[in-house]
Amino acid sequence: MRSIIGRYIKDIIYGANDGIVTTFAVVAGSVGAGLSARVILILGFSNLLADGFSMGAGNFLGSRSEKEVAQAAGEKYVKSAFTPAVLTFCSFVVAGALPLLPFVVGNGGNFTWAMLTTATALFTVGATLGAMVMHRHWVLWGLEMLFVGGIASTIAYVIGYLIGQIIGV
Repeated sequence: MRSIIGRYIKDIIYGANDGIVTTFAVVAGSVGAGLSARVILILGFSNLLADGFSMGAGNFLGSRSEKEVAQAAGEKYVKSAFTPAVLTFCSFVVAGALPLLPFVVGNGGNFTWAMLTTATALFTVGATLGAMVMHRHWVLWGLEMLFVGGIASTIAYVIGYLIGQIIGV
């Protein structure tokens, strides 16, 4: 199991991290602009599936191109282009759905719960990477991923707020 995870860890972590961050960025920007929970769900799920597909397809095209370049150079290339693409898509969608959960199960949504869910997910993905794969201190890896996601989310909230103020939402 560890060798399979290790072989595709970049795809899994990249998909999960990007899914969490981009989906929460949509949530944060929408909340910053003062949009309703209904709009947040529409934008959130639209982004989740479209961006997840884009990430998976981009991974597939990149892996396939990498394989073709290696083969043209006479090198052996055994990594499948399909498996990393599927893992990227799946980890993006599963992890990326977490910031939307408080708006799905809550009555009208709750940004505080969305922040806590997102922070927990980011920390958990980073900590898992540190503990299971990198064999380094899991707390530091968790905090690092939480920090990066926090910066992206803050940018999205501020931009949403400012644009909301400018256009009078």
